[in-house]
Amino acid sequence: MKVQNKTIVVTGGGNGMGREIVLNLLSKGANVAAVDMNEAALQETTNLAGDKKDKLATFALNVTDKKAVDALPQQVIARFGAVDGMINNAGIIQPFVRLSQLEFDAIERVLNVNLYGTIYMLKAFLPYLLERPEAHIANVSSMGGFLPVPGQTIYGASKAAVKLLTEGLYAELLETNVGVTVIYPGAIGTNIAANSGVVTPGGETAESSSFKMLAPEKAAQIIVDAVEDGRYSVTVGSDASFLDKFYRFNPKGATHFIYRQMKALLA
Repeated sequence: MKVQNKTIVVTGGGNGMGREIVLNLLSKGANVAAVDMNEAALQETTNLAGDKKDKLATFALNVTDKKAVDALPQQVIARFGAVDGMINNAGIIQPFVRLSQLEFDAIERVLNVNLYGTIYMLKAFLPYLLERPEAHIANVSSMGGFLPVPGQTIYGASKAAVKLLTEGLYAELLETNVGVTVIYPGAIGTNIAANSGVVTPGGETAESSSFKMLAPEKAAQIIVDAVEDGRYSVTVGSDASFLDKFYRFNPKGATHFIYRQMKALLA
């Protein structure tokens, strides 16, 4: 689905990769409804949109608020007349600790944002997308959704759930006008740790590893291209691509490899 003149909803659009997705879509002529719980961050996204800000609408809400999400489709339609696609990008990581040390409030927060937030958005918007001549859904899973990352076990479980949720949705919508893509980002140069309220040992960022991080604007380009090309799935970053192949070939070996890369964050 080409995004020009289409209306696309993007969650997590206030910063990082989500902001870059919003700006990329605007550059391609799309109308964009950017959703984020941080109103100040959404205002900064609007400022960065420059002369394309008339094609941008922002909605400050938490995707875990089902009532607010249920009301969102009509708000987007009131602004743009229709809704043609959505990119569920909003997500948080957990504190970098082993499961035995992870508090239940952190567990519930990660599951609520990453999994239930995605489900709420899908349930709210899918009836409207099915009415369009063509539409598309892209859900952001993670490299951690197919590869176990120590210290991010609950995060990984939530993103693995998003993976299968998206694949199941793809199968259910095969004979409809709605395409579906699952996205697997690796290490992206964003401030996801700070936005998730996570402090890591030694002040390192949660994205730290021996892999080179991909610039968020490049990640956004890959994601928007995948939507336009109707891809079933796409890995984002050389690390995600490498580890996807490694894990398919040798799951145990890949697990030991990622442990060696990440174990310093568990110190």
